[in-house]
Amino acid sequence: MKILALDPATHCGFAHSDGPSGVWDLSIQKDESSGMRLIRLRSKLNEFAGMVDLLAFEASRNLKYGHAVRVAAEIQGTITTWCIDNNVEYVGISPNVIKKHATRSGNASKKQMLDAAIKKWPDKALFSDDEADALWLLDYTETLFQERLEPCAKEGQWKKAKKAKGDIGGT
Repeated sequence: MKILALDPATHCGFAHSDGPSGVWDLSIQKDESSGMRLIRLRSKLNEFAGMVDLLAFEASRNLKYGHAVRVAAEIQGTITTWCIDNNVEYVGISPNVIKKHATRSGNASKKQMLDAAIKKWPDKALFSDDEADALWLLDYTETLFQERLEPCAKEGQWKKAKKAKGDIGGT
Protein backbone atom coordinates (compact mmCIF):
# COMPACT_ATOMS: atom_id res chain seq x y z
CA MET A 1 0.00 0.00 0.00
CA LYS A 2 1.33 3.42 -0.94
CA ILE A 3 0.83 6.02 1.78
CA LEU A 4 1.27 9.78 1.67
CA ALA A 5 1.49 11.41 5.11
CA LEU A 6 0.98 15.16 5.58
CA ASP A 7 1.61 17.57 8.42
CA PRO A 8 -0.74 20.22 7.01
CA ALA A 9 0.19 23.87 7.49
CA THR A 10 1.60 26.74 5.46
CA HIS A 11 4.90 24.84 5.69
CA CYS A 12 3.44 21.41 4.94
CA GLY A 13 5.55 18.41 5.86
CA PHE A 14 5.12 15.37 3.62
CA ALA A 15 6.44 11.81 3.54
CA HIS A 16 5.63 9.09 0.99
CA SER A 17 6.06 5.39 1.64
CA ASP A 18 8.28 5.12 -1.47
CA GLY A 19 10.83 7.40 0.22
CA PRO A 20 10.40 11.05 -0.75
CA SER A 21 9.85 13.49 2.11
CA GLY A 22 10.27 17.17 2.74
CA VAL A 23 8.34 20.40 3.20
CA TRP A 24 6.08 22.22 0.76
CA ASP A 25 6.04 26.00 1.15
CA LEU A 26 2.43 27.05 0.63
CA SER A 27 3.01 30.66 1.72
CA ILE A 28 0.95 33.41 0.17
CA GLN A 29 3.09 35.85 -1.80
CA LYS A 30 2.59 39.59 -2.05
CA ASP A 31 -0.61 40.54 -3.92
CA GLU A 32 -2.00 36.97 -3.87
CA SER A 33 -5.34 35.91 -2.46
CA SER A 34 -5.47 33.48 0.45
CA GLY A 35 -6.78 30.86 -1.99
CA MET A 36 -3.29 30.53 -3.50
CA ARG A 37 -2.24 28.44 -0.47
CA LEU A 38 -4.91 25.91 -1.41
CA ILE A 39 -4.07 26.01 -5.12
CA ARG A 40 -0.40 25.33 -4.27
CA LEU A 41 -1.43 22.44 -2.00
CA ARG A 42 -3.67 20.90 -4.66
CA SER A 43 -0.85 21.22 -7.22
CA LYS A 44 1.57 19.42 -4.88
CA LEU A 45 -0.99 16.69 -4.21
CA ASN A 46 -1.51 16.29 -7.97
CA GLU A 47 2.18 15.38 -8.27
CA PHE A 48 1.28 12.22 -6.32
CA ALA A 49 -1.89 11.39 -8.30
CA GLY A 50 -2.00 7.67 -9.05
CA MET A 51 0.76 6.98 -6.50
CA VAL A 52 -1.33 7.04 -3.29
CA ASP A 53 -3.68 4.41 -1.87
CA LEU A 54 -4.06 6.09 1.51
CA LEU A 55 -3.45 9.67 2.60
CA ALA A 56 -2.90 10.25 6.32
CA PHE A 57 -2.86 13.75 7.73
CA GLU A 58 -2.39 15.29 11.13
CA ALA A 59 -5.89 16.34 12.12
CA SER A 60 -5.51 19.35 14.38
CA ARG A 61 -8.71 19.76 16.32
CA ASN A 62 -7.90 22.04 19.24
CA LEU A 63 -6.60 25.24 17.66
CA LYS A 64 -7.23 28.39 19.68
CA TYR A 65 -6.81 31.31 17.29
CA GLY A 66 -9.33 32.30 14.62
CA HIS A 67 -6.91 32.63 11.71
CA ALA A 68 -5.18 29.31 12.51
CA VAL A 69 -8.54 27.54 12.76
CA ARG A 70 -9.64 28.90 9.37
CA VAL A 71 -6.36 28.01 7.64
CA ALA A 72 -6.34 24.47 9.14
CA ALA A 73 -9.97 23.91 8.09
CA GLU A 74 -9.29 25.12 4.54
CA ILE A 75 -6.20 22.91 4.20
CA GLN A 76 -7.94 19.84 5.63
CA GLY A 77 -10.93 20.48 3.36
CA THR A 78 -8.63 20.69 0.34
CA ILE A 79 -6.92 17.43 1.34
CA THR A 80 -10.17 15.52 1.80
CA THR A 81 -11.65 16.93 -1.43
CA TRP A 82 -8.52 15.91 -3.36
CA CYS A 83 -8.76 12.41 -1.88
CA ILE A 84 -12.43 12.09 -2.86
CA ASP A 85 -11.74 13.44 -6.38
CA ASN A 86 -8.85 10.97 -6.81
CA ASN A 87 -10.53 7.97 -5.16
CA VAL A 88 -7.93 7.86 -2.38
CA GLU A 89 -8.76 6.66 1.13
CA TYR A 90 -7.84 9.13 3.86
CA VAL A 91 -7.55 9.29 7.62
CA GLY A 92 -6.96 12.14 10.04
CA ILE A 93 -4.85 11.30 13.07
CA SER A 94 -4.58 13.33 16.26
CA PRO A 95 -1.26 15.10 16.90
CA ASN A 96 -1.17 13.58 20.41
CA VAL A 97 -1.28 10.06 18.95
CA ILE A 98 1.62 10.86 16.60
CA LYS A 99 3.66 12.43 19.42
CA LYS A 100 3.04 9.44 21.68
CA HIS A 101 4.10 7.08 18.88
CA ALA A 102 7.33 9.03 18.33
CA THR A 103 8.36 9.93 21.88
CA ARG A 104 6.04 8.04 24.24
CA SER A 105 4.71 11.42 25.34
CA GLY A 106 1.50 12.85 23.93
CA ASN A 107 2.67 16.41 24.55
CA ALA A 108 6.18 16.28 23.06
CA SER A 109 7.68 19.54 21.81
CA LYS A 110 8.65 20.22 18.20
CA LYS A 111 12.32 19.82 19.20
CA GLN A 112 11.66 16.45 20.85
CA MET A 113 9.85 15.23 17.73
CA LEU A 114 12.71 16.36 15.48
CA ASP A 115 15.36 14.84 17.78
CA ALA A 116 13.50 11.51 17.84
CA ALA A 117 13.24 11.55 14.03
CA ILE A 118 16.96 12.26 13.63
CA LYS A 119 17.67 9.31 15.91
CA LYS A 120 15.30 6.96 14.03
CA TRP A 121 16.33 8.05 10.52
CA PRO A 122 20.04 8.99 10.86
CA ASP A 123 20.64 8.81 7.08
CA LYS A 124 18.00 11.48 6.33
CA ALA A 125 19.02 15.13 6.41
CA LEU A 126 16.20 16.44 8.60
CA PHE A 127 16.06 20.13 9.41
CA SER A 128 12.34 20.72 9.88
CA ASP A 129 9.92 19.59 12.55
CA ASP A 130 7.26 19.63 9.78
CA GLU A 131 9.07 16.90 7.85
CA ALA A 132 9.78 15.01 11.07
CA ASP A 133 6.08 15.06 11.96
CA ALA A 134 5.18 13.76 8.50
CA LEU A 135 7.72 10.93 8.82
CA TRP A 136 6.35 9.96 12.22
CA LEU A 137 2.81 10.07 10.86
CA LEU A 138 3.85 7.82 7.96
CA ASP A 139 5.57 5.42 10.38
CA TYR A 140 2.48 5.28 12.61
CA THR A 141 0.09 4.84 9.67
CA GLU A 142 2.17 2.05 8.13
CA THR A 143 2.16 0.22 11.46
CA LEU A 144 -1.57 0.72 11.97
CA PHE A 145 -2.79 -0.05 8.47
CA GLN A 146 -0.43 -2.88 7.50
CA GLU A 147 -2.17 -4.86 10.22
CA ARG A 148 -5.64 -3.81 9.07
CA LEU A 149 -5.39 -3.97 5.27
CA GLU A 150 -4.41 -6.83 3.04
CA PRO A 151 -4.05 -7.06 -0.74
CA CYS A 152 -7.01 -8.14 -2.88
CA ALA A 153 -6.72 -10.29 -5.98
CA LYS A 154 -6.38 -7.15 -8.14
CA GLU A 155 -3.01 -5.40 -8.11
CA GLY A 156 -3.08 -2.18 -6.08
CA GLN A 157 -6.46 -2.90 -4.48
CA TRP A 158 -6.87 -3.29 -0.72
CA LYS A 159 -9.57 -4.73 1.49
CA LYS A 160 -10.10 -4.42 5.20
CA ALA A 161 -8.72 -7.26 7.26
CA LYS A 162 -10.65 -8.47 10.25
CA LYS A 163 -10.58 -5.80 12.92
CA ALA A 164 -8.82 -6.96 16.05
CA LYS A 165 -10.47 -6.45 19.43
CA GLY A 166 -9.41 -3.09 20.83
CA ASP A 167 -8.19 -1.80 17.44
CA ILE A 168 -8.12 1.99 17.14
CA GLY A 169 -8.20 4.55 14.35
CA GLY A 170 -9.64 4.09 10.92
CA THR A 171 -11.22 5.77 7.97
